[in-house]
Amino acid sequence: MERSTASDMASEKPNPSHHSTGAVQMRIKSANSHHDRLSQSKSMILSENVKVAEPVNRHRRNHSQHNLTLADIISTQDHTVVEKEGYLLKAKIADGGKKLRKNWSTSWIVLTARKMEFYKESKQPALANLKPGYKPECVDLCGARIEWTPEKSSRKNVFQITTVSGNEFLLQSDIDFLILDWFHAIKNAIDRLPKEQSCTSRNLEFKLRRSSSIELLNSLDTESKEPKAEHRKSLIFRLNYSASDTNDRNRVKSRLKKFISRRPSLKTLQEKGLIKDQIFGSHLHLVCEHENSTVPQFVRLCIEAVERRGLDVDGIYRVSGNLATIQKLRFVVNQEEKLNLDDSQWEDIHVVTGALKMFFRELPEPLFPYCFFEQFVEAIKIQDNAIRIKSIKRLVKKLPRPNYETMKILFEHLKKIAAKESVNLMSTQSLGIVFGPTLLRPEKETGNMAVHMLYQNQIVELMLSEYSKIFGSEED
Repeated sequence: MERSTASDMASEKPNPSHHSTGAVQMRIKSANSHHDRLSQSKSMILSENVKVAEPVNRHRRNHSQHNLTLADIISTQDHTVVEKEGYLLKAKIADGGKKLRKNWSTSWIVLTARKMEFYKESKQPALANLKPGYKPECVDLCGARIEWTPEKSSRKNVFQITTVSGNEFLLQSDIDFLILDWFHAIKNAIDRLPKEQSCTSRNLEFKLRRSSSIELLNSLDTESKEPKAEHRKSLIFRLNYSASDTNDRNRVKSRLKKFISRRPSLKTLQEKGLIKDQIFGSHLHLVCEHENSTVPQFVRLCIEAVERRGLDVDGIYRVSGNLATIQKLRFVVNQEEKLNLDDSQWEDIHVVTGALKMFFRELPEPLFPYCFFEQFVEAIKIQDNAIRIKSIKRLVKKLPRPNYETMKILFEHLKKIAAKESVNLMSTQSLGIVFGPTLLRPEKETGNMAVHMLYQNQIVELMLSEYSKIFGSEED
């Protein structure tokens, strides 16, 4: 009985050749199934101390799905809900901190809770025409900043979005209420998201969970098992790169602080003649004092040039000129070079009008001083037209002389533009929309921005329509 049992036990020992044959048969069998062939990534010839396990699906997508929690799935679904979509002008001016040349283009913008997507066309109609593999440009709003930046472009209603990764986008629309609606929608989306630090850690966690390497996740737990050599090297490289990047930033900050503390003041540089008093960006009264006049010479030259060759031009002051040429003209004026606006390089009259608008837009204090803003707004609210005109005239008379004289010559010029409305299609209302926010603005923007913009336009329009009464010499 014992001998029989021993022989039975001997017959039950694994036979290497038999085991190998079985493995080959299993490989042949698995070849009949396309799904199983994709699932088997290792040889089926196993060592004696390894058990034959059921085929395991090692597809990357399955791993990433199993690693995501229910909360993550719900959160991901919430972030895909479209909050707003529509057309705006877009320009990307920085990519990862590297400045780019500004290039405006019309984009269909889709806003969700966490990101924005830019399409060349409206998303729904264009789905059938998108090429395989097409991906829209995405902007992660977590930790992003949004602000109005009129100095970044000669266009009106421009705001900028800056992301944590260093990308910068300009968005613009000529329709006031539309751009305001977009600004508040994006700002509300950013405010609802976590701050930059928690946002960064969440992104890192999500990327790790979506990683194609399970060993990379396990490498973070040193008690579980030792990571593979190649993944360990990759992790060490990332940590070293992050540490060296931080050290480089600290060194740059330290050097910048030393440079700033040692650099001479602006007044010292001006006294030595290294920096000249500039026309653009200076206070109006300083420019007039420097030129010993009450109206800046540049303003007079621009007005004369437009009246010589631009009164009949369609969309004068509304159409934007080439921004690069406008900046070139700005540089020439600031360098106090002899300016001849009849030169061929300034032949596009829209460049001249664009430079004039930029001059008023870059004044540290607008042509209508900040302290007068609320008074002009209250005056335009008066229902009786005669009293309204008298109130506006009384305020205009109180302005500092450079502001009054410059305003008088500018509005006289704009009145000549409006007189040619049948040719240039620029009415007093159109000119009010163009010049209202440029000449008249509050010192601090508040939630009443849309209402203020309406009053700004109405004030300029009224002063053009009633120019003779407001700037006339007769007393009230």
